[in-house]
Amino acid sequence: MAKHGKKYRAAAATLPGKEPIGDPAEALQRVKDASFAKFDETVEVAVRLGVDPRHADQIVRGTVVLPHGTGKKVRVLVLAQGEKVREAEEAGADFVGMDYVQKIKDGWTDFDVAVATPDVMGQVGQLGRILGPRGLMPTPKAGTVTFDVGKAVREIKAGKIEFRVDRTGNVHAPIGKVSFSVEQLAANLEAFMETVLRAKPSAAKGTYIKSVTVSSTMGPGVRIDSNLYRRVAAR
Repeated sequence: MAKHGKKYRAAAATLPGKEPIGDPAEALQRVKDASFAKFDETVEVAVRLGVDPRHADQIVRGTVVLPHGTGKKVRVLVLAQGEKVREAEEAGADFVGMDYVQKIKDGWTDFDVAVATPDVMGQVGQLGRILGPRGLMPTPKAGTVTFDVGKAVREIKAGKIEFRVDRTGNVHAPIGKVSFSVEQLAANLEAFMETVLRAKPSAAKGTYIKSVTVSSTMGPGVRIDSNLYRRVAAR
């Protein structure tokens, strides 16, 4: 079992007990106070769901535009042709054009999100073995296969993230940086949790939100009272 370092243990010691906190803003303030890295750590949320991901009808996935973004500069690639090239460039895409299909085949993957128009998916589909394992393959469910490339690029640049339940029934997502204000982090957390609640599969039985934990990249986790979200999910 891995042992935590002195800085982590010191940060964890500042947290008063392990009882869940009933105020998300207070939990986020404690995450900020307990951060100790020299870089601007990412603040993340981990949600344990009462679903069985082995069944297709209990897969939880979706996208959400965080009101205050993630604090990370996102490099967007748009695979398109014709007039959509200019539309993507005007929206702020970092890389645009079909020449990148061959570049990716040659090993280039210096981007964070890929968007493609439906008419070029025949060529883009050839990249599945390269982009799929890296989570970079454009998909309609994530809104990254679309003719409205301008909107897609602007949303991604503004803080749109994708989430998907893992095989252990957990969902993880970044909700900002330690340098964000508590109000900004709380607004991002609320937007994310609302989206997760709306994504509840009809086949899921029993308690849907089992636990909610927020933490920074290097810091200890702080639990939020999941009853806050259970009441909402039950409506």
